[in-house]
Amino acid sequence: MSLSIGIVGLPNVGKSTLFNALTKKGVPAENYPFCTIDPSVGIIAVPDERLDKLATFSASRKRIPAVVEFVDIAGLVRGASKGEGKGNQFLTAIRECDAIAEVVRIFEDSEILHVEGKVDPLSDIETINLELILADLQTVTKRLGSLEKDVKRGEKGALLEKSGLEKVQKILEEEKMASSIFENLDEKEKPFVKNMQLLTMKPVLYVLNTSEISPSTSLRAITDRIKPSVIVDPIFEKGLNDLIKKAYETLDLITYFTTGEDETRGWTIKRNSTAPEAGTAIHTDFRDKFIRAEVIEWDKLLSAGSYASAREKGLLRTEGKEYIVQDGDVVEFKI
Repeated sequence: MSLSIGIVGLPNVGKSTLFNALTKKGVPAENYPFCTIDPSVGIIAVPDERLDKLATFSASRKRIPAVVEFVDIAGLVRGASKGEGKGNQFLTAIRECDAIAEVVRIFEDSEILHVEGKVDPLSDIETINLELILADLQTVTKRLGSLEKDVKRGEKGALLEKSGLEKVQKILEEEKMASSIFENLDEKEKPFVKNMQLLTMKPVLYVLNTSEISPSTSLRAITDRIKPSVIVDPIFEKGLNDLIKKAYETLDLITYFTTGEDETRGWTIKRNSTAPEAGTAIHTDFRDKFIRAEVIEWDKLLSAGSYASAREKGLLRTEGKEYIVQDGDVVEFKI
């Protein structure tokens, strides 16, 4: 499951410090085939006590956690949407990610200059979001221009796409995120807008970097206004597990498990995946060759004491192709 969350923010807000702290929690290379894809991409283990309990239950020789991918993206500056600084590189990198972790500096440090001259978290968020909005506005305006010929010919798809994009364009011109209107679009317009891969359509998690200072009343005021958010101190590695879990949730991911003497492993899938779709996390053949799956909730398996006991008690279920795998399911696929 190659889904990633990009670490985004202004220069000198602690993005790289955070990324370096996170990569210390990376999955050992012998347990996962690509612990480090390149210097700016890290595969990070998702903290999950269920994995440890299942591994103990099965006396597994190996335990392999579910993972989430973080990408360290170049710092943004005002004017990035026009190519200022590393603007083009910045925007391209975000476009390739599935969600955004927006790092906001809360700490004061006279030795680390703030690019805007002062520490103002809410202003920083406005700056970053505005650059994303302006970049999307360029993308949408350009696409609307290229649609005109098809619209004049009366092509149904072009008419639907134009209708949806004009609504998005209006929202962007009001300096609002495209995600704020998506649910209000006509169902037939949504696929066209989704295909645009707009930056402001991506889920956002705000990461408040406190760095050596204690949470204060002002910090609470920020967290009340900015949601979803998580507080971290990467220097002392505080809040990292919360961040990893929140990033996983932001990507709309869940974990199911396989367990036995050889290994206990957490598998990363998108929420609402059917059993055959979930099986592809193990091997692509599982989708086409799927016959059935034996499923039990992880805690019910532990309570039963053994698979045999769980089967006797009717806790172990046989599920077919339509079954939606749930977070915490322990699954054995039959192909």
